[in-house]
Amino acid sequence: MPEIKVSIGGREFEVACQTGEEHYLQSAAAYLDTEASTLNSQIGRMPESRMLLMSGLMLADKTAGLEEQMRALEEKLNAQRVLIDELRAQPVPEPKTVEVPVIPETLSDSMAELAARAESIATEIEEKAAG
Repeated sequence: MPEIKVSIGGREFEVACQTGEEHYLQSAAAYLDTEASTLNSQIGRMPESRMLLMSGLMLADKTAGLEEQMRALEEKLNAQRVLIDELRAQPVPEPKTVEVPVIPETLSDSMAELAARAESIATEIEEKAAG
């Protein structure tokens, strides 16, 4: 069983852990050290047992807050799942038909004829203006 040295609140501790769990122990010790360092900066030096107790309580408070937040999010997630299931259970709506107006062939021909006349008139005006 490996023993790991961890620093919490400026104090060194040797802690044993299962093989392969060294990373988790160091990570947990880092959280505890953060809280202990905060205490040391706010209150100053205190007995080791009190520092560890207060740091542990601060972490427990944060954990309780996160668990409460997680429960609220799980409730919200479950409500969304129920809504999704309800929406999936509804019958598929009939597709809507959209009517697109069709331009009659005679109108297209008339428009082309008007455009040709307009171009002819424009050409005549340009010739008169030039001459």
